[in-house]
Amino acid sequence: MRALGLSVAFAFAFLGVASAQRYVATKDPDYPRLKYADSLVSANDRCIVSQAKLNPKVAPLYVNGVPIGFC
Repeated sequence: MRALGLSVAFAFAFLGVASAQRYVATKDPDYPRLKYADSLVSANDRCIVSQAKLNPKVAPLYVNGVPIGFC
């Protein structure tokens, strides 16, 4: 029974990851920045590798306290 409880808690922990992110309008409507739950806005407006639009389901990586979004 304890294992089931841990499994459910683990599942909910991952469901909540990166769920409070939302797009913020920029000059280029095709590439908005992301605003995170901590009220910080991503330093980038597109994926660093593929140059695609940022994905709000992916948690950011913080570099010197600044969030970097990914696709």
